[in-house]
Amino acid sequence: MSRYTGPIWKVSRRLGYSILENGKELKKRDTIPGQHGQSRQKKKTEYGLQMAEKQKIRYTYGVSERQFQRLFILAKSDKKTPTGLKFLQILESRLDNLVFRMGFASTRRQARQLVNHGHILVNGKKVDIPSYLVELNDVISFKEKSQNLQIVTEVLNTKPSTPSYVDVNATKRTGKYVRYPEREELSSDINEAQVIEFYNRKI
Repeated sequence: MSRYTGPIWKVSRRLGYSILENGKELKKRDTIPGQHGQSRQKKKTEYGLQMAEKQKIRYTYGVSERQFQRLFILAKSDKKTPTGLKFLQILESRLDNLVFRMGFASTRRQARQLVNHGHILVNGKKVDIPSYLVELNDVISFKEKSQNLQIVTEVLNTKPSTPSYVDVNATKRTGKYVRYPEREELSSDINEAQVIEFYNRKI
Protein backbone atom coordinates (compact mmCIF):
# COMPACT_ATOMS: atom_id res chain seq x y z
CA MET A 1 0.00 0.00 0.00
CA SER A 2 1.44 3.37 -1.00
CA ARG A 3 1.48 6.51 1.09
CA TYR A 4 -1.95 8.16 1.34
CA THR A 5 -2.23 11.46 -0.56
CA GLY A 6 -6.00 12.03 -0.38
CA PRO A 7 -8.08 14.39 1.78
CA ILE A 8 -6.74 14.45 5.34
CA TRP A 9 -9.88 15.98 6.87
CA LYS A 10 -12.07 13.00 5.94
CA VAL A 11 -9.57 10.59 7.45
CA SER A 12 -9.39 12.66 10.64
CA ARG A 13 -13.18 12.63 10.98
CA ARG A 14 -13.34 8.90 10.35
CA LEU A 15 -10.72 8.23 13.05
CA GLY A 16 -11.96 10.95 15.41
CA TYR A 17 -8.39 12.20 15.65
CA SER A 18 -6.61 15.30 14.36
CA ILE A 19 -3.92 14.07 11.99
CA LEU A 20 -2.61 17.62 11.62
CA GLU A 21 -2.38 17.79 15.45
CA ASN A 22 -4.07 21.18 15.57
CA GLY A 23 -7.73 20.10 15.80
CA LYS A 24 -8.81 22.10 12.74
CA GLU A 25 -10.22 19.07 10.94
CA LEU A 26 -12.68 18.34 13.76
CA LYS A 27 -13.83 21.88 14.62
CA LYS A 28 -16.76 22.08 12.21
CA ARG A 29 -17.71 18.40 12.18
CA ASP A 30 -16.45 15.74 14.53
CA THR A 31 -18.65 12.94 13.15
CA ILE A 32 -17.53 10.38 10.59
CA PRO A 33 -17.98 11.34 6.89
CA GLY A 34 -21.26 10.51 5.20
CA GLN A 35 -24.89 11.57 5.14
CA HIS A 36 -25.85 10.09 8.50
CA GLY A 37 -22.68 10.89 10.40
CA GLN A 38 -22.49 9.47 13.89
CA SER A 39 -25.49 7.17 13.38
CA ARG A 40 -23.41 5.13 10.92
CA GLN A 41 -20.64 4.46 13.40
CA LYS A 42 -20.56 0.94 14.81
CA LYS A 43 -18.88 -0.32 17.95
CA LYS A 44 -15.38 -1.45 17.06
CA THR A 45 -14.01 -4.91 17.75
CA GLU A 46 -10.64 -5.32 19.45
CA TYR A 47 -9.06 -5.78 16.04
CA GLY A 48 -10.86 -2.67 14.80
CA LEU A 49 -9.48 -0.62 17.71
CA GLN A 50 -5.96 -1.84 17.01
CA MET A 51 -6.32 -1.05 13.31
CA ALA A 52 -7.62 2.46 14.11
CA GLU A 53 -4.61 3.22 16.32
CA LYS A 54 -2.27 1.98 13.62
CA GLN A 55 -3.99 4.20 11.06
CA LYS A 56 -3.76 7.22 13.34
CA ILE A 57 0.01 6.91 13.47
CA ARG A 58 0.44 5.96 9.83
CA TYR A 59 -1.58 8.89 8.51
CA THR A 60 -0.06 11.34 11.00
CA TYR A 61 3.49 10.64 9.85
CA GLY A 62 2.52 9.97 6.23
CA VAL A 63 4.18 6.59 5.83
CA SER A 64 3.26 3.65 3.62
CA GLU A 65 2.20 0.31 5.08
CA ARG A 66 5.53 -1.24 4.10
CA GLN A 67 7.54 1.58 5.73
CA PHE A 68 5.35 1.38 8.81
CA GLN A 69 5.99 -2.33 9.31
CA ARG A 70 9.72 -1.98 8.61
CA LEU A 71 10.08 0.76 11.22
CA PHE A 72 8.08 -1.26 13.74
CA ILE A 73 10.45 -4.21 13.30
CA LEU A 74 13.39 -1.82 13.77
CA ALA A 75 11.85 -0.51 16.99
CA LYS A 76 11.18 -4.02 18.26
CA SER A 77 14.85 -4.94 17.83
CA ASP A 78 15.88 -2.27 20.37
CA LYS A 79 16.07 -3.99 23.75
CA LYS A 80 16.82 -0.84 25.78
CA THR A 81 13.67 1.18 25.06
CA PRO A 82 10.03 0.02 25.21
CA THR A 83 8.91 -0.91 21.70
CA GLY A 84 6.01 1.55 21.56
CA LEU A 85 8.12 4.53 22.64
CA LYS A 86 11.03 3.55 20.38
CA PHE A 87 8.65 3.25 17.44
CA LEU A 88 7.34 6.78 17.98
CA GLN A 89 10.89 8.09 18.46
CA ILE A 90 11.95 6.58 15.14
CA LEU A 91 8.97 8.20 13.40
CA GLU A 92 9.84 11.53 15.03
CA SER A 93 13.39 11.13 13.66
CA ARG A 94 12.21 11.23 10.05
CA LEU A 95 13.58 14.26 8.21
CA ASP A 96 10.19 15.51 7.01
CA ASN A 97 8.82 15.30 10.55
CA LEU A 98 11.74 17.25 12.04
CA VAL A 99 11.46 19.98 9.39
CA PHE A 100 7.83 20.28 10.53
CA ARG A 101 8.68 20.13 14.26
CA MET A 102 11.31 22.84 13.83
CA GLY A 103 8.64 25.20 12.50
CA PHE A 104 9.94 25.44 8.93
CA ALA A 105 6.67 24.05 7.54
CA SER A 106 3.04 24.29 8.64
CA THR A 107 2.28 20.61 7.98
CA ARG A 108 4.25 17.43 7.42
CA ARG A 109 3.07 17.35 3.80
CA GLN A 110 4.55 20.79 3.28
CA ALA A 111 7.77 19.67 4.99
CA ARG A 112 7.89 16.62 2.72
CA GLN A 113 7.70 18.89 -0.33
CA LEU A 114 10.59 21.02 0.94
CA VAL A 115 12.70 17.89 1.31
CA ASN A 116 11.62 16.37 -2.01
CA HIS A 117 12.45 19.57 -3.88
CA GLY A 118 16.01 19.56 -2.55
CA HIS A 119 15.81 22.60 -0.27
CA ILE A 120 17.02 20.83 2.89
CA LEU A 121 20.54 20.03 4.08
CA VAL A 122 21.58 17.64 6.85
CA ASN A 123 25.02 18.45 8.23
CA GLY A 124 25.64 20.57 5.14
CA LYS A 125 24.73 17.87 2.62
CA LYS A 126 21.56 17.83 0.52
CA VAL A 127 19.07 15.13 1.50
CA ASP A 128 15.92 14.83 -0.61
CA ILE A 129 14.50 11.70 1.01
CA PRO A 130 11.66 12.56 3.46
CA SER A 131 11.99 9.21 5.25
CA TYR A 132 15.69 9.77 5.99
CA LEU A 133 16.30 9.05 9.69
CA VAL A 134 18.12 11.94 11.34
CA GLU A 135 20.69 11.10 14.02
CA LEU A 136 21.00 12.94 17.33
CA ASN A 137 23.00 16.18 17.04
CA ASP A 138 22.52 16.32 13.26
CA VAL A 139 21.95 19.87 12.00
CA ILE A 140 19.13 20.60 9.56
CA SER A 141 19.40 23.72 7.42
CA PHE A 142 18.46 25.17 4.03
CA LYS A 143 20.46 25.43 0.83
CA GLU A 144 21.83 28.93 0.28
CA LYS A 145 19.42 29.55 -2.61
CA SER A 146 16.51 28.38 -0.44
CA GLN A 147 17.23 30.60 2.56
CA ASN A 148 14.48 33.09 1.74
CA LEU A 149 11.69 30.83 0.55
CA GLN A 150 8.42 32.72 1.01
CA ILE A 151 6.54 29.66 2.22
CA VAL A 152 9.07 29.18 5.05
CA THR A 153 9.09 32.87 5.92
CA GLU A 154 5.29 32.86 6.24
CA VAL A 155 5.38 29.91 8.64
CA LEU A 156 8.19 31.39 10.75
CA ASN A 157 6.32 34.71 10.97
CA THR A 158 3.55 32.91 12.87
CA LYS A 159 6.20 32.06 15.53
CA PRO A 160 5.33 28.36 15.75
CA SER A 161 6.04 26.57 19.01
CA THR A 162 8.79 23.97 18.84
CA PRO A 163 9.35 20.96 21.13
CA SER A 164 12.32 20.96 23.49
CA TYR A 165 13.98 18.01 21.77
CA VAL A 166 14.97 20.28 18.87
CA ASP A 167 17.10 23.43 19.09
CA VAL A 168 16.07 25.97 16.46
CA ASN A 169 17.66 29.20 15.26
CA ALA A 170 14.85 30.79 13.28
CA THR A 171 17.05 33.68 12.08
CA LYS A 172 19.63 31.36 10.53
CA ARG A 173 16.94 28.82 9.66
CA THR A 174 18.82 25.95 11.21
CA GLY A 175 17.84 23.34 13.75
CA LYS A 176 19.54 20.56 15.69
CA TYR A 177 17.98 17.28 16.82
CA VAL A 178 19.29 17.31 20.38
CA ARG A 179 17.55 14.31 21.96
CA TYR A 180 14.83 11.73 21.48
CA PRO A 181 11.36 12.86 22.63
CA GLU A 182 9.87 11.53 25.85
CA ARG A 183 6.47 9.85 25.65
CA GLU A 184 4.68 12.72 27.41
CA GLU A 185 5.91 15.12 24.73
CA LEU A 186 4.00 13.24 22.04
CA SER A 187 0.27 12.92 21.38
CA SER A 188 -1.72 11.44 24.26
CA ASP A 189 -4.47 10.54 21.77
CA ILE A 190 -2.34 7.73 20.37
CA ASN A 191 -2.34 4.33 22.06
CA GLU A 192 0.78 2.64 20.71
CA ALA A 193 0.14 -0.45 22.87
CA GLN A 194 -2.70 -1.33 20.50
CA VAL A 195 -0.27 -1.20 17.58
CA ILE A 196 2.13 -3.54 19.37
CA GLU A 197 -0.70 -6.04 19.89
CA PHE A 198 -1.72 -5.68 16.24
CA TYR A 199 1.76 -6.52 14.96
CA ASN A 200 2.44 -9.23 17.55
CA ARG A 201 -0.22 -11.20 15.68
CA LYS A 202 1.61 -10.79 12.39
CA ILE A 203 5.32 -10.68 13.15
